[in-house]
Amino acid sequence: MSEKTKAQELKEKLFYKKENGVDFMSDEELKVCDEFCEGYKKFLFENKTEREFAKSALELAKANGFEEFDKFGEELKAGDKVYYFNRGKAIILCVKGTRPVKDGVRISAAHIDSPRLDLKQCPVYEDGSLGFFKTHYYGGIKKYQWTAIPLSLHGRICKNDGSYVDVKVGEDPADPKFCITDILPHLGAEQMSRKANEIVKGEELNVVIGSRPFKDDKESEKIKLNLLNILYEKYGIVERDFLSAELELVPAFPVSDIGFDRSLIGGYGHDDRVCSYPAMQAIFDIDGAPEYTAVTVLTDKEETGSDGNTGLNSSYLKYFIEDLARLEGCEGRDVLSNSKCLSADVNAAFDPTWPTQFEKNNASFINEGVVVTKFTGARGKSGTSDASAEYVSFVKNLMESNGVLWQSGELGKVDAGGGGTVAMYIANLNVDVIDVGVPVLSMHAPYEVVSKIDTYMAYKAFKVFFTK
Repeated sequence: MSEKTKAQELKEKLFYKKENGVDFMSDEELKVCDEFCEGYKKFLFENKTEREFAKSALELAKANGFEEFDKFGEELKAGDKVYYFNRGKAIILCVKGTRPVKDGVRISAAHIDSPRLDLKQCPVYEDGSLGFFKTHYYGGIKKYQWTAIPLSLHGRICKNDGSYVDVKVGEDPADPKFCITDILPHLGAEQMSRKANEIVKGEELNVVIGSRPFKDDKESEKIKLNLLNILYEKYGIVERDFLSAELELVPAFPVSDIGFDRSLIGGYGHDDRVCSYPAMQAIFDIDGAPEYTAVTVLTDKEETGSDGNTGLNSSYLKYFIEDLARLEGCEGRDVLSNSKCLSADVNAAFDPTWPTQFEKNNASFINEGVVVTKFTGARGKSGTSDASAEYVSFVKNLMESNGVLWQSGELGKVDAGGGGTVAMYIANLNVDVIDVGVPVLSMHAPYEVVSKIDTYMAYKAFKVFFTK
């Protein structure tokens, strides 16, 4: 073998070079990676809404020895595991460290809501011999992607007597599905002349739910009557109960391996469950007491701006930290000021079919590891937390010292658009924070794609963050 030239030696020393996970990982670790992703695939399919995710996270927390946090109880001891369940839609998981909390805590914050279609308050109607649901889309979607695909119905209906009914229809192979129809191409000239964001308008996202009328020639709206009668017989609800319901339509697709090599995962809701599941598993897998108290926040409402009392623009995380601090005789603001956070959220993976919106030097790529995003926001970095050089250095060293494959990336070209995460709300609490997550293809589509290697590396990143 010939000796390396001076230029080759300098390039190896000086250039920043990304690495593919297959070259970075041993065959044994690749097997562990694939096994981890089997658990993720199952969890993703079974938990397609924020309520379902939070409920399953609570059940798993209890199974892993977590107990409900008592803010008026005794000071936590090293290794104690507690949770705070917020209104059935968000959860905080905490493992007490050996250091006092005044030295700061390690926070991983991920969101468990995803873009979807919500039912309007008065959703049921009939027209043209069909029965429909009226919807209001939630989060940023390309509306045309939601037509002509199978949909399932999930959510909760609350009655005046205080009881409620949980609904999940369309996931079992034997269940009926629902769908939004689209105009045939033969008659689609007017539709195709619209701007892309109006090819399907919000008020055209009407979901077909039936077609057979109630057998009574004397009444009008017989299809609607028949459908409401079916719902009454199955769930004991009447039309007025929709006023106090939270019902969501999500894609009824299974979660599947993608590609001949089974290296990718396709499914609904990778944004942001591909980060929230690893963040949850990382805190469950802490063995004993970490040095710093570990906190995983699984939050709601990120896709609509994190507002509301289950979103991170509210104060429930701050109050939880304040309660932890009070039990140890210190101030919550001092705990937060000394804390570090990984905002566990996805980034856009470079898509070679659509390259013009990416700046390739600073894009994230499939199979090159968890992506560290210094800032998000739009154009002139509006609506973002821009991590300091010192904190980026801390995270970079943490990854590289502990065998975590990682890459740097940003969300598209400077003037192409942009988006935000929960990072800025954590930063507003005077916490050092940076976005760390999985690159996603077809983000916000009904069917997104991620890499198994990147998913596993997210788990590994959160685990070392908690334990090293």
